Amino acid sequence: MLERIVESLENLTLNPLRSVLTMLGVIIGVFAVITLVSIGEGAKRYVTDQLTGLGTNVLIITPGATMTSGGPPLINMTHKLTAGDADAIRQRCPTVSHVAPVILATSSIKYRNRVRANTPVIGTVSEFQIIRNMYVQHGTFLPPREVRGEDRLCVLGVKVVQDLFEGEENPLGKWVRIADSNYRVIGIMERKGVSLGFDIDTIVFVPVHAAQETFDTDALFEIIARTADTGRVEQSKEEVTAVLKRRHATREDFTVTDQSQMLDALAKILDMLTYALAGIAAISLLVGGIGIMNIMLVSVGEKTREIGIRKAVGATRADILAQFLIESLTLSLLGGALGMALGVGLSLLVGWYFPSFPIVIRPWSVALAVGFSMAVGLFFGVYPARRAAMLDPIEALQCD
Repeated sequence: MLERIVESLENLTLNPLRSVLTMLGVIIGVFAVITLVSIGEGAKRYVTDQLTGLGTNVLIITPGATMTSGGPPLINMTHKLTAGDADAIRQRCPTVSHVAPVILATSSIKYRNRVRANTPVIGTVSEFQIIRNMYVQHGTFLPPREVRGEDRLCVLGVKVVQDLFEGEENPLGKWVRIADSNYRVIGIMERKGVSLGFDIDTIVFVPVHAAQETFDTDALFEIIARTADTGRVEQSKEEVTAVLKRRHATREDFTVTDQSQMLDALAKILDMLTYALAGIAAISLLVGGIGIMNIMLVSVGEKTREIGIRKAVGATRADILAQFLIESLTLSLLGGALGMALGVGLSLLVGWYFPSFPIVIRPWSVALAVGFSMAVGLFFGVYPARRAAMLDPIEALQCD
């Protein structure tokens, strides 16, 4: 067996360019499968890290409930969420540890002669930072909802500070204008960067009461809540649903979603995309297999007299079959090894060049790609090998 492998390698080196071109389809296929699976798995981990970085055991309550009635989904928006709903959840849901009402708006932020337009403003309470794992770096965050002192307070994201304040000027204690109201800066958020395409460092936080007055609304964008532990998420959802149904005249005109559902849904979408792309890339392996079969048929034609001589001196059909099958497998295995090296190498290079994006090289994807390349080489090598084995030695010796 070892002698036949060595002989196959020697045959490949006789025409190296043809051998490389033959293996190219397999190389590209294995390379593409490994790279795409690595990037896809990295994207899944990136999304998971981004969501868990914004808090765990989180429930998100939004107004409106999706209903299906024999047709397309309908959105029932007959009842808004209010700060009173958030207070009720806080008081009547024992498995919920923290609750924060959220008002979302967009406004210009002005300090002296500097203006930052289209800045996201979130009206909420102090528990928001615990639920969403977002804390101040300097100063303090918003006061608790129960404290109804000075409401015109705000906490700025670091990019807002950079846009409004020059040099080493300390923003704490300064007054900025949000929409048509003046707010005193009491804190600067720690840097969080971009999460799921949204730049968190551009957000301005104000008390929920102040947001209601500034933007003239008592409707909440959402209510976020944190459960006491991961094992009680479903119980917390049931408690929240029961409390809000009592407040909304027994109508479930809201949606309660937990973060694990979002993670599962996103993970399934990314898995489907990854496997679809890997499947498309694997088509090139089949193309590579056809190339191997073509070259092996050419090789049989070139070695017809050699096959006749070997049969004349006692070689069996099994010997000839094994010779060409091993040569075909050697081509596919070398192509698979080169594709694996390129795929792993490029994945590591992407991870090094983009350190914030995790690259996950799954051993199963490497093994599957290389194994499939070998299977392709074996499958497409059978016909040329069988054709060589079935040659009549007398006819083969008479061939020019």
